[in-house]
Formats: sequence, structure tokens, C-alpha cells
Amino acid sequence: MSAPAAAPTTLEVPAHCQMFLAFDFGLKRTGVATGNRITRSATPQATINAEGDARFPLIAQRLKEWQPDALVVGVPYHPDGAAHENTARALKFARQLRGRHGLPVFEVDERYSTTEAHSLGAKDADAASACIILEQFLRSLP
Repeated sequence: MSAPAAAPTTLEVPAHCQMFLAFDFGLKRTGVATGNRITRSATPQATINAEGDARFPLIAQRLKEWQPDALVVGVPYHPDGAAHENTARALKFARQLRGRHGLPVFEVDERYSTTEAHSLGAKDADAASACIILEQFLRSLP
């Protein structure tokens, strides 16, 4: 497996990309958050409770509702940066989003996002994790 995804550079995130939809991929649940480049803040949205391909029509509804310029997917790694089974699954999910929706998809190292969400007392840890992932991404932008 490859090393953790580096933070995007200015060249990789076009200036027209202002509105983002982020996902914390999971086998049974996928956390969702919306955010924008101007405020550099994110808001958790309702988690998608679906497995496999059943999640994609629900994601399509969110895309229609929010009309983001780009998507962000959290990619998990072990604490030492090594990849594991869920790393490959999240990367596949990101590729599927690119192929199905034709939007730019940015991958973000999401180590500890769920732990952070739990430590903050989140009622929906998946959505809170997506929010943490998106805010990390937005902070990396110029």
C-alpha cells in the first residue's frame, strides 16, 4: 500500500472549488459533512446507514442537495502510517465516487478522527469524524 496522502497543494485544489462534501467511509455507515473554503468550517450531516452499493443512491441525493465543487474522503492508516484493509476500502470508495460523479475527490489521512470525535462527545461519531476530516482538509488550503 502507499503512504498516507499528503495535504493537497494549491495546484491540486482549483480556486473554483469552494463547496465540499466529505465522507468518513465505513462498511456499515458513512459519515458526511459539508463545508466551504471561505469559512474553512464544516458542518456534520446525517450519517448514511447503508452498505456496499446501496450507499451510492443516498450519496447521489446528497450531491444533488448540496451541489459541491469537490469531494473529500478520509483514508485511515495505522498510527505508524502503514496501510490496512480499510485503507484499501476507502481508496476504492474514493475511486468509485470519482467514476460515478465526475467530481474532483481529495483523499485525506484521517488517523484518529473517530477517536477525536468520541473524545468531543459526538452523538454521531461518523458525521463528526467527517467534519473533522473536512476541517483538516480546509485548513490545509491556502
